[in-house]
Amino acid sequence: MSMRDIQKMQQRLLKMQEELEASNFVGTAGGGAVTITMSGKFEVTDVKIDPEAFNAEDIAELEVMVLAAAKDAFNKATEAQQRMMGSATGGLKIPGMF
Repeated sequence: MSMRDIQKMQQRLLKMQEELEASNFVGTAGGGAVTITMSGKFEVTDVKIDPEAFNAEDIAELEVMVLAAAKDAFNKATEAQQRMMGSATGGLKIPGMF
């Protein structure tokens, strides 16, 4: 792999990282009763809870669904990051990169 190839790969990685960070990933739980949106930087940007789906006695169930929706969004962001790295490096494992 030449220096030119490495520079091209670095440029591709930077562009893909910018695109990933600008993306949003939506996690849901309870059939959409809870929706969490997470950025490609793994920052939660939005939380929606359907008030029709819960009452005051269901707080424990709501808490479980919020956690499940956050995990779903995190998993989607992580999978996108892994796909990005795999396509940018052609499957080449680079130490210290994600």
